Amino acid sequence: MSELRKIIIDGQEVEVNPAMTLIQACEQAGVEIPRFCYHERLSIAGNCRMCLVEVVGGPPKPAASCAMQVRDLRGGRDGEPAEVKTNSRMVKKAREGVMEFLLINHPLDCPICDQGGECDLQDQAMAYGVDFSRFREPKRAVDDLDLGPLVETHMTRCISCTRCVRFTTEVAGITQMGQTGRGEDAEITSYLGETLNSNMQGNIIDLCPVGALVSKPYAFTARPWELTKTESVDVMDALGSNIRVDTKGREVMRFLPRNHDGVNEEWISDKTRFVWDGLRRQRLDKPYIRENGKLRPASWSEALSFACRALSNASKVAGLVGDLVPTEAAFALKSMVEGLGGRVECRTDGAKLPAGNRSGYVGNASIEDIENSSAILIVGANPRIEAPVLNARIRKAWAAGTSVGVVGPAVDLTYDYLHVGTDRAALKKALANNVEDNAQLIILGQAALQEADGAAVLAFVQKMCDASGSKLLVLHTAAGRVGAMDVGATTNGGLEAALDGADVVYNLGADELEIATGPFVIYQGSHGDRGAHRADIILPGAAYTEEQGLFVNTEGRPQLALRAGFAPGDAKENWAVLRALSGEMGIALPFDSLAQLRQAMVKDVPHLAKIDQVPENEWALETEGPLSNAAFGTAIQDFYLTNPIARASALMADLSRDVQTRTEGAQIAAQ
Repeated sequence: MSELRKIIIDGQEVEVNPAMTLIQACEQAGVEIPRFCYHERLSIAGNCRMCLVEVVGGPPKPAASCAMQVRDLRGGRDGEPAEVKTNSRMVKKAREGVMEFLLINHPLDCPICDQGGECDLQDQAMAYGVDFSRFREPKRAVDDLDLGPLVETHMTRCISCTRCVRFTTEVAGITQMGQTGRGEDAEITSYLGETLNSNMQGNIIDLCPVGALVSKPYAFTARPWELTKTESVDVMDALGSNIRVDTKGREVMRFLPRNHDGVNEEWISDKTRFVWDGLRRQRLDKPYIRENGKLRPASWSEALSFACRALSNASKVAGLVGDLVPTEAAFALKSMVEGLGGRVECRTDGAKLPAGNRSGYVGNASIEDIENSSAILIVGANPRIEAPVLNARIRKAWAAGTSVGVVGPAVDLTYDYLHVGTDRAALKKALANNVEDNAQLIILGQAALQEADGAAVLAFVQKMCDASGSKLLVLHTAAGRVGAMDVGATTNGGLEAALDGADVVYNLGADELEIATGPFVIYQGSHGDRGAHRADIILPGAAYTEEQGLFVNTEGRPQLALRAGFAPGDAKENWAVLRALSGEMGIALPFDSLAQLRQAMVKDVPHLAKIDQVPENEWALETEGPLSNAAFGTAIQDFYLTNPIARASALMADLSRDVQTRTEGAQIAAQ
């Protein structure tokens, strides 16, 4: 780290790293600098000039604070620290001039603009602009772009900050956006009129400081001051991205990202952002009982009594934990089913994750280790569709010089990588190279663990980590999986052993598997998906925005999802349904509130109390076994339709069709 340097900002002496830009130094000193084009996670453009400051002793003109470093400042003749002024007459006049130029062509759309109320241009025009305009000429107009079904464009409002261009190029890794022309003819446009081909494109909506890029599905539905805002976490993948849920009345209107440097920085995937319409459709809002082959509505007391009789008369009960189930509900189901002498299983996709060995089903690396690694090896994973935001972090590390290798299918990850091969032989080849190259991080995907030799693959990868001194990160695809593994919702022998001989199956939100005919099925979930179609009894539960829940992400970090609204109709919180059913059977679970449940859970699994911390996992090697000759597949076939909420979303269905059309078009073009 460079030696700190003293500078004076508005009369206040501060010590800062000389590699910082002036805008960063001012922020560190608590001085706000207005900006439009500058963003701390994007490259510096220096084209809006709103961040002008006065450098004392420098040229007799204001300087762009985003493009000048502290090391470029000159001190006084007698060794006095360099001085920067952010509120002098020169700066005030310069900012007013910049704002006046920005508003020359900006339309007076505020009353009908979706950005109204959370618009940087509005706020800064009020704070730093003037209350008049000297221009009476007609404003210019620009044709709008068609960027696809997610981002709506009003390019007449654009101020050419180029944030969208820099994000799509640098973070999302696509090259469809750019700027053409100069001066008044400058326009942000897309290459040959293409729509955006990225599952992270929605982030340009947040980045746009004006109303040029807004959310197409959200357009004209609500104003920001009408919305109730709740901090939560995402469950569309296992990354655990921090989000904000905005609700209007009982309905979720939108999802926005929250900044968390250790998890998602400030990005979210398009599925995370736009899946909210799936929370409104195909919901289970009342209990159902199957009679004569058909489901009929029932009251809670009738449904619970019916379920109670089925469970009480069962010789063997199996419990299944779905991918979106919060840890508390998994713990409650485990307690109830094991109290009946049954077994519970959360690895419904057949992944050979080792029960009890946290270093085997989580690893010993954190997401932040990606950026600190000189080399990364990805085994049996496609992070671009399994965890798009994590893939963007890998791309960020790659851009900084990290080398990336892949064992598995050759796919477009938005960055260059060494394709070692597709099968187990390539994995053995990577072991030999890995010892020499010292790959510091190995990312192991679920596709590598779902095959018959998944346990052997895990043991082999752990051996690679030992040989090269690397860390291991197991990339999960299910948000509730790690939490369910933590509370012990597993059976020796996996899914087949849990279901073997079971005459009653309690299905808690497991919609990604087919339950064979035979057993009596009690389904508890939020949507009328595959699990509900097979059910003999349906108990409606809350979705992830409708109850408080603990989710443990792919690196093993427990995070809290807070309730943003209430479940529709007669649907109840998942843990409460299980508590009521156990009481009906006369074996009431030993808690009457969520707080008591969490106390019991933390007593069994203490690290779940460490909210937003990544516990250190004791490194324990799995037993090695023979590897097959098979090639690694993919854990996710369709990014947009991976869970019941996404499958209920009309927008996700449209996006899935778009991807299929693109793929078919590319295949035809290749022929």
